[in-house]
Amino acid sequence: MKSGFLAIFYRPEEKVLEKVLEKVLEEVTENQQKILKAILTNKNITTIELASIVGISERKIRENTKKLKIRGLLRRIGPDKGGYWEVVK
Repeated sequence: MKSGFLAIFYRPEEKVLEKVLEKVLEEVTENQQKILKAILTNKNITTIELASIVGISERKIRENTKKLKIRGLLRRIGPDKGGYWEVVK
């Protein structure tokens, strides 16, 4: 009976977590999705390369990466020169 009791409370939390994750992913724009996919392919990708792949300006790339970092979906490891991107899963 004790394990059934725990399952009752655990499952709703899983559903809530799934809904939160779905909402976060829905709020990611198409350009931000392209940025994340490109970074997953090459963690050392530059802003210039991202701009070319996504088809937007370098300034817009910086704005979008900033938004992704604020949301906790993207992290910069190390300095601007010599560092790399990490997609937070």
